[in-house]
Amino acid sequence: MLETVKYLIGSAGPSGYGSKSTAEQVTDNSVDLHSSTAIITGATSGIGAETARVLAKRGARLVIPARNLKVAEESKARIASEFPAAQILVMPLDLSSLKSVRSFVSDFEALNLPLNLLINNAGKFSYDHGISEDGIEMTFATNYLGHFLLTKLLLKKMIATAKTTGIQGRIVNVSSGIHTWFSGDLIRSLGQITRDKSHYDATRAYAISKLANVLHTKELARRLQQMEANVTVNCVHPGVVRTGLTRDREGFITDFVFFLTSKFLKTIPQAAATTCYVATHPELRNVSGKYFADCNEASNSKIGCNPKEGVRLWSFSEIMVSTDWKSVFGVFT
Repeated sequence: MLETVKYLIGSAGPSGYGSKSTAEQVTDNSVDLHSSTAIITGATSGIGAETARVLAKRGARLVIPARNLKVAEESKARIASEFPAAQILVMPLDLSSLKSVRSFVSDFEALNLPLNLLINNAGKFSYDHGISEDGIEMTFATNYLGHFLLTKLLLKKMIATAKTTGIQGRIVNVSSGIHTWFSGDLIRSLGQITRDKSHYDATRAYAISKLANVLHTKELARRLQQMEANVTVNCVHPGVVRTGLTRDREGFITDFVFFLTSKFLKTIPQAAATTCYVATHPELRNVSGKYFADCNEASNSKIGCNPKEGVRLWSFSEIMVSTDWKSVFGVFT
């Protein structure tokens, strides 16, 4: 009850920020970003768009990957109209396609730009069962596996940039509190919903993908520490906010549900605050492998804290991005 009251009134936590803090407020004291390059997925709307806007305001060069280049160019124009000096590149990327991820990374590397920040923000909540071109359930493919491969392929660039510049690189994975709703065997459940749409439940699929984001964060942090890389990775729960994720179910019922929960909803600037805080705040130097909500470190699910599950998912993911999924599910289930 006390935590709910603190949330509703926006009480500040140990960081000095809380649920009512905005992205602009938490970056007021951030490091100078004028020499930084940031890749932000899902930056054409909602939380991602606000994250991009605020980082541009703080001076960062932005790379906005998107499936719909027209929409991405419109987002770029909006930011440029507010901050004319902003450097913004739009590049094609479909996170549900491993081929597209590889193509994006190849095109980005050809630009010979540094990479300081990678914000894996894009998310999909698919009400209907779908399979990606690589043969994997669409929500998992978009929310997790595409980001796993993107991060894997960009990691060398991030480590090199940090070494050359002395500026610590940061990776931010946008997860969700919904990851705590899943408590089964992640890989077995993924296999079920991939093979048989009768097992598909949209919320369960979303929870699985967001739990995978948490496990990825923990295991990547461990590996980066072993490598003594000057790069950190953390994950965030942005809070409850009405964004484009609900676009497939707009209507009376959706409106009514959001009306009932309106006291718990964040505005877009508030929802982007935790991402921007974790990506930029100097207090988080050398902080890695943590889960944040309302701009403060928070606890995540029991499974999300299980290092064995993190290693298992990592091994599974490595094979998934290089092999047909049909040959690997049996090994892990």
